[in-house]
Amino acid sequence: MTKAKLVALIAVMVMLLALPAMVLAQAPPRPAVFGGSATLDGVTAANGTVVTATIDGLSAATATVSLGQYAFAIPQRPGLSYAGKEITFKVGTGMAAEKATWTASGGGVLDLNATTGPPPATATPIPPLAPVVGEVGPKGNPGAKGDPGVPGPAGAKGNVGDAGAAGAAGAAGAKGDTGGKGDSGASGVPGAAGTAGAAGSVGPAGPAGADGEAAAASGGLLGIIGLIVAVVALIAAGGAIMMGGRR
Repeated sequence: MTKAKLVALIAVMVMLLALPAMVLAQAPPRPAVFGGSATLDGVTAANGTVVTATIDGLSAATATVSLGQYAFAIPQRPGLSYAGKEITFKVGTGMAAEKATWTASGGGVLDLNATTGPPPATATPIPPLAPVVGEVGPKGNPGAKGDPGVPGPAGAKGNVGDAGAAGAAGAAGAKGDTGGKGDSGASGVPGAAGTAGAAGSVGPAGPAGADGEAAAASGGLLGIIGLIVAVVALIAAGGAIMMGGRR
């Protein structure tokens, strides 16, 4: 709150108190209005610091500090008379050196300088200030936007959700290509030789031989030829059997 705004606020409060004389005759005395800066131990009082006005040891009015300024009206309590009485002020826990005298419609700008210790010995009462009436100043420009706050910590991890429903069966895969014809297998091992076939039947007897040595020679020759034919037939039969086993 700037000094100009404070003066304007006090002026508005004073104008609101300017009621018609007939109404004043039926109403209690108009309050005293005070406002100004507030310091505590030499430092501008923090926002929210309580400023208290006391009359006869009792709290008469309170206000809070905003941007180093305060403002309040001190009305007279019903059944009491504040006229001409001393007003003391406190800023937080510190007693202000400044004092004032209560008068109806009185007050004004009063800067308070409080200390947490006893007030200076040279402090003297300040006479009541005449009301200040001025024009209301123009509205100030809005303040700059504040910086964004620091992000908060991450929240706790949530619980695991329920399992989802089973998905639909996938489509059947495409048919694979037909494999090529395999290579021919290796030739088998030759089979064992078959058993020899049965001996052929004895051929018919040759014609009777001639008498004497000639007949004997002729009969012996025919016997040899028959034997050869039988051996050849036997060998042929055995070869046929062996060939059949190899197949």
